[in-house]
Amino acid sequence: MTDSLRGTTAVVGVAESQLGLVGPGLSPLDLMGQASHAALAEAGLTTRDVDGLFTASSVYPAAGLDTAEYLGIQPRYIDGTVIGGSSFVSHVLHAAAALRSGLCDVALVTYASNQRSNVGKLVARTQLNAYEAPYGPRFPVSMYALAAARHMHEFGTTREQLADVAVAAREWARLNPKAFSRDPLTRDDVINARMVSSPLTVRDCCLVTDGGGAVVLTRAERARDLPRPPVYLLGAGEATDHATISQMPDLTTTSAVQSSRRAYDMAGLSASDIDVVQLYDAFTINPILFLEDLGFCAKGEGGAFVADGRIAPGGVLPVNTNGGGLSYCHPGMYGILLIIEAVRQLRGECGERQVPGARTALTHGNGGVLSSQVTAIFGTEATV
Repeated sequence: MTDSLRGTTAVVGVAESQLGLVGPGLSPLDLMGQASHAALAEAGLTTRDVDGLFTASSVYPAAGLDTAEYLGIQPRYIDGTVIGGSSFVSHVLHAAAALRSGLCDVALVTYASNQRSNVGKLVARTQLNAYEAPYGPRFPVSMYALAAARHMHEFGTTREQLADVAVAAREWARLNPKAFSRDPLTRDDVINARMVSSPLTVRDCCLVTDGGGAVVLTRAERARDLPRPPVYLLGAGEATDHATISQMPDLTTTSAVQSSRRAYDMAGLSASDIDVVQLYDAFTINPILFLEDLGFCAKGEGGAFVADGRIAPGGVLPVNTNGGGLSYCHPGMYGILLIIEAVRQLRGECGERQVPGARTALTHGNGGVLSSQVTAIFGTEATV
């Protein structure tokens, strides 16, 4: 039945809010308002057209209600699913199902955070597991450090290969005028930076920034009449196998294996058909794990796959072409920005960082401590 979603809905508008350090006086709702109005304007629509709202927040427990009130809309369908940073990739799948079934006609997915201006550090909703807390982990970095250490032990992944993920992200960011960090970055810079949770230094960790975004979707038949070229949802899948890191079945394998299989099956594609990849890179271990689990390389080969600029500009696979959460922007939860970059790549709007001839894009969201995994595959008109 899920195959019936393929190509039935399309993204018709995307936008970011102000990014980086927005200063005092702007709330997450203000930033969501900026992004939402801009994305709707790009689509030739207004808030009066929105009847489906999809959002999540680490600030507003009832984010759907707060956001609807702020935007002055009364949606007939609201989804406030919160599964960490992957929530917004999940929302795209949920929006497609709602649109396909007639529960709404125009779906708005939006999120923002002012974490850098407000508290200056990552704020997470998750409480420490009572059995893990006595060991004093630094949430969430120690959990990802544990996965990195295990991958290094089991497969021989090197410290240099982890650093190459951050270096590649920075090389892409240097081509993106909106990226927060654009200074040159080397392997040695990453390895010799301040240690946060071994083996991860501060340069292996995502940014803490303000910012947000919005994505507008409609059914395909309406999308073709709107101003921008539609970008179609070809497939998507969700999966989870744990909440806390001590309960993760295998520290080197995530449930992206399952989420991507569902997405590929719906899309009728495989990893070899993907032109550009946007991965949730909260930490440098993430792309290594996800490239393996999404089928771009075999388990244990992720370190070699990312080494020596292979995912940087000019490499074998364009990954995180906006600079990712490591160098472009990471406002607490990053997933919505994955979608925005994928759409812009498929519309050919990315300037110096544009991937020539891109027709398919895979976005992969991650939430919690490698807990929730959501994969979505998008395509141009030619792929439907």
